[in-house]
Amino acid sequence: MFKNTVKDLLEKGLEERKNLFLVDFSMTPDNTIKIIIDGDQGVTVEDCIFISRAVEHNLDREEQDFSLEVASAGATSPLIHKRQYAKNIGRTLEVKTKSDHIEGTLIQASENEITLQWKSREPKPVGKGKVTVQKQAEIAYENIVEAKVMIKF
Repeated sequence: MFKNTVKDLLEKGLEERKNLFLVDFSMTPDNTIKIIIDGDQGVTVEDCIFISRAVEHNLDREEQDFSLEVASAGATSPLIHKRQYAKNIGRTLEVKTKSDHIEGTLIQASENEITLQWKSREPKPVGKGKVTVQKQAEIAYENIVEAKVMIKF
């Protein structure tokens, strides 16, 4: 019952901020609530405070004891939601599929798949040596086991 109330309050808060979306929601038996959010343009501290208040200010601590944590998806967290792919177009991703492991630049994120592009050194078709080849792969979301943004310095 309490979990449903928290979910309803969270959904109402997210409806007010359309640029935010839920990445993860969990609640332990001792009422420790953990909410992970992300946004189309990133997440600010104010966004976390807004969601925290949307939930916390509508619950009665006298009625139910709980602890609440609202955080943004970390830079090294795996991508889970389709909207996370769309906001990372142009960045380098490391994608593990059921059969392959690809690192490339995300150039497109559609409703059903993503498109990665990368350069590869391959033997020349004729003669000795190698040549740089531009490669591209379309990967369906259902085939992605894990995808992470690669942080480059």
